[in-house]
Amino acid sequence: MTILSTSTLEGTDVKSPAGEGLGEIKDLMIDLSSGRVAYAVIEFGGLLGIGSKLFAVPMQALKQDAANKCFVMDTNKEALENASGFDKDHWPDFADRKWQTAVHAHYNTPPYWG
Repeated sequence: MTILSTSTLEGTDVKSPAGEGLGEIKDLMIDLSSGRVAYAVIEFGGLLGIGSKLFAVPMQALKQDAANKCFVMDTNKEALENASGFDKDHWPDFADRKWQTAVHAHYNTPPYWG
């Protein structure tokens, strides 16, 4: 088991299984009732943060690749671009179960609360 601080994970690259860059972790969302990290917020696209989009990705969709100091997500750029994203000034309601269910369905992961 590895235990890391959230600040250690911020800025960590996220890649597809083929090695294409899918962005980097900007934040982690914690479910305070269970103490679990529910979502990683990934920033993708744009240039130096301008024009980029944020995506909430269930933690179950990310696999740690310690050797390459990144996370791997079983998707590609096109699928990520088609996901429901948001900008830094308009975050979704992470407590909305309808929104959560849609996010888990998109990434084909079981809801963490189930």
